[in-house]
Amino acid sequence: MHTAQSQASVSAPLQAAVQWTEMALPISVGSAHLALRQCQPRAAAPLAQVVVAGAMGVQQSYYQAFARWLAEQGYGVTTFDYRGHGLSLQVPLRDARADLLDWAKDCELVAAHLKQQFPEQPLIWIGHSVGSQLPGLASIPLPINGLLSVGSGSGYWRDNAAPTRRMIRLFWWGVAPLVTALYGAFPGRKLGIVGDLPAGVIWQWRRWCLNPLYAMGAEGRWAAEAYAAAHYPLHALYFEDDEMMSLASAQALVGWYKSAPSTLERVDPGLAPAGRIGHLGYFKEEMRELLWQPLLPLLQSWRDGDRGPGKPLFGPHESPV
Repeated sequence: MHTAQSQASVSAPLQAAVQWTEMALPISVGSAHLALRQCQPRAAAPLAQVVVAGAMGVQQSYYQAFARWLAEQGYGVTTFDYRGHGLSLQVPLRDARADLLDWAKDCELVAAHLKQQFPEQPLIWIGHSVGSQLPGLASIPLPINGLLSVGSGSGYWRDNAAPTRRMIRLFWWGVAPLVTALYGAFPGRKLGIVGDLPAGVIWQWRRWCLNPLYAMGAEGRWAAEAYAAAHYPLHALYFEDDEMMSLASAQALVGWYKSAPSTLERVDPGLAPAGRIGHLGYFKEEMRELLWQPLLPLLQSWRDGDRGPGKPLFGPHESPV
């Protein structure tokens, strides 16, 4: 098993409550590694360990406020960047060799490392968008007590939410292939679209998104079998104002995990302070009281060994499907 090198990071205002640590988790015999950040509570032993796996093109820094808040509630939290992305990009973007199946392996590595680091503690996975798709493609089911899926679903283009569906043909048949062929990678930050992605990631993602069965159709039978092998409980949150994922997309994701005890919860954006959640809004710090706090009973049930998907989180507004 790979070991990770760690170095404490400086975050002065947070030192009283939590401890931040930066870690380099090797992914090959050479120097390549995944960049991890851990936030652990100082006052007592963690209640459990939580991984926050990011969305496509979204760097782990986006989730730091959420990670800090969870640590303040007593949970150890690990965020990471997939290989060839964010702080895990150690070469020029066009030289990065990674695809989405490599990113699924990254999820395996992170989960295995945390079980080695904290063998007696429960492990919970919180996946944002692609961060909930990838665990099901692991070569063996992740050793987790539960998966909270946030704003995730199939990326099949015809099932995209209306705002995305109106422009997605231009993206998949024009912008993405032309720009990637020209630059040798997808420079999404310059374009203001998705984020920087290695060529292998964007090409494979395109292939998935053009297939009605998404990854299971593009990759074949083994992908369906991998999802079916996962038996950990799944609680999926679908935001009714998500501009990328439709309800059909979210339902598809829950269907992939067919052996998992699962529930799909529809969340009214009116619960948010400004009446807006969207695809990226859940992890903004302004959501801590109204949208983060209700997670705690679910996390407690999973760390206590409950194998169910948990009760609805948002009172009369939620509606499991």
